Amino acid sequence: MTTTPPASLKLTRPDGSPVRALVVDDEAPLGDLLRMALRYEGWDVQTAANGQDALALARTFTPDVIVLDIMLPDLDGVQVLQRLRAAGSDVPVLFLTAKDAVDDRVTGLTAGGDDYVTKPFSLDEVIARLRGLLRRSARIVSAATDPEIRVGDLVLNEETYEVQRAGEPVALTATEFELLRYLMRNPRRVLSKAQILDRVWSYDFGGRSSIVEIYISYLRKKIDEGRDAMIHTVRGVGYTIKPPATEPTA
Repeated sequence: MTTTPPASLKLTRPDGSPVRALVVDDEAPLGDLLRMALRYEGWDVQTAANGQDALALARTFTPDVIVLDIMLPDLDGVQVLQRLRAAGSDVPVLFLTAKDAVDDRVTGLTAGGDDYVTKPFSLDEVIARLRGLLRRSARIVSAATDPEIRVGDLVLNEETYEVQRAGEPVALTATEFELLRYLMRNPRRVLSKAQILDRVWSYDFGGRSSIVEIYISYLRKKIDEGRDAMIHTVRGVGYTIKPPATEPTA
């Protein structure tokens, strides 16, 4: 069952109203998925399937952040951004690019984009990058808390992408980081393989549940090996993370 994020993770406008996000992508399933994920964050979300509609919504909806696909059926994402900047808009923009389209990324950032993610991506990565853009934006949002998530002596920073266990740095790959983040945002909650696949590997992953087992084993080697275990298997159900049994609870 989906629940709203803890208040400590929420971002709002300075007046307390929801963050406004504009998602621009001509793939309807992907646009719908991003809209649902951002609404789960408590944000007000509008979507557009082409560049002209995106420009119109940017004027009337006045978003605080934009998720902008490079490949659109009329104007491409770079042209949309150029028109926004020419009109005086400094709204933070996160580009969506094809996995191997290095030129697209360079062009987008050169045109005034603030960040990019490559398809396929994890929803948590998109949300973390958008939250980072909003926090760095001087014109917008007040955050209720710092970007650190803590479970026991394990600390994950959503802005710097750094992880520490008992004060010692833990080096993780991007996918390992996203998996650990999902576990830590749901401490003591048992997450099924299906939930993890949907949240970490996102909309177009093939669905092999064995990949979850593999990455859980990677995390255990880096987080738990030689220490009291924090990552646990609940047989027939899924996985959970919680402070070590030897650690006193509040």
